[in-house]
Amino acid sequence: MFFNIPTVMTWTRILAIPLLVWVFRWPISMETRNLIATCMFVVFALTDWLDGFLARKLNQTSAFGAFLDPVADKFLVCASLLVLVDLSRVDVIVALLIIGREIAVSSLREWMAQIGAYKSVAVHMIGKVKTTVQMVAIPFLLFDGMLFQLLDTGFWGQILIWISAILTIWSMVFYLQKAIPHIKANMQQ
Repeated sequence: MFFNIPTVMTWTRILAIPLLVWVFRWPISMETRNLIATCMFVVFALTDWLDGFLARKLNQTSAFGAFLDPVADKFLVCASLLVLVDLSRVDVIVALLIIGREIAVSSLREWMAQIGAYKSVAVHMIGKVKTTVQMVAIPFLLFDGMLFQLLDTGFWGQILIWISAILTIWSMVFYLQKAIPHIKANMQQ
């Protein structure tokens, strides 16, 4: 369905993403911007989990919702990475690796669906781990300070985002390896 509770939550998440970018243009202290952006990101990430949960619980799953949800996730990650590059908290190479992988794997999945082989490149555990590491690294980097006077989120965010970049490449290679037999078969036709 185009408009049910989970899909509306996903649409809301997409429409709210520009606010995350605009937070860093507001005339308030950087610490306040960091805190607001971090809270927004965490709420967006939690609504991602919640809309999937509700779709299953309320029996409101749909092909459109299954399409829109990962698009919202990719918008959120890409927008956050661009903000972090602008703030010099993420190296542009890391952002290019992550964003480039998202474009490449999404395109690969679309093509594989067209040839009837989508299941070959369905989400795998390595992709889920990559996403989890990203979803921890990004709020750490947005916060960019000491959490509970114990945890330097900027430092750990840098380590996690680089781990995420490595997992990004690894998962892309994994999906490409799964697709190679289909690519070869399709080239021979």
